[in-house]
Amino acid sequence: MHITVRFFAAHREATGQPTLALELPEGTSAATAFQRVCSRFPALKQAAAGVAFAVNQAHTSGEHVLHAGDELAFLPPMSGG
Repeated sequence: MHITVRFFAAHREATGQPTLALELPEGTSAATAFQRVCSRFPALKQAAAGVAFAVNQAHTSGEHVLHAGDELAFLPPMSGG
């Protein structure tokens, strides 16, 4: 299946791009997709602490199963108050 991955802040810096088209097997979870992208962009592992996930602009867990056409965003930890 084909999905689009979006990167923000430190994750964008680690990958050097705002988006990535990614081909994954059916039934892949958001966390597994993140691991797959980390293997492609090793610098992303260093920015991975506390990563959150959003699918189609809605926050979700790493166990969320992705579907063809989904937009998966890796959200770095937020700071501030």
